Amino acid sequence: MRTLVIMRHAKAESSAPTDYERQLTERGHADATAAGEWLAEQGVVPDYVLVSAADRTTQTWEDVALGASWDLTLAEYDRGLYAASASTALDILRGVDDGLSTVLVIGHNPTMSSLVQLLDDGEGDDEASNELALGYPPAAVAVLSYDGDWSELDEAEASVTAFHIPRP
Repeated sequence: MRTLVIMRHAKAESSAPTDYERQLTERGHADATAAGEWLAEQGVVPDYVLVSAADRTTQTWEDVALGASWDLTLAEYDRGLYAASASTALDILRGVDDGLSTVLVIGHNPTMSSLVQLLDDGEGDDEASNELALGYPPAAVAVLSYDGDWSELDEAEASVTAFHIPRP
């Protein structure tokens, strides 16, 4: 069984010289660190992390890794993930080495929430699915389980097992 974690970057400032350069707010840093702590409590330890190369996603990864006490070098930064659609993000995931069992993806909305919806088979945890239906705010994290090779990952083939959103 494989684990796929799909995270939206944490809260970012509303303006910057370019959208790509937007930085996390103080709240964003705190929420990302808390998400890392939550993931560690869930027993999630990624073998590989795929991060959009935008500033706010790389900062989110750094804070998540800090909160979970993970090695920052697990991450690969992908410029293509910045503007990817859910189907493009799925194609990127299909390229993950089949020897890896747990993958974390940190990207942008609406792509991350659409990717979870695309992959969800509706057979997972009811409480997590109900919370997921209420929205995918900044720093939201969905954990999915998948039984198969990454190269074969397809629509409606993974189950949402847990969902975390920042608390006020």
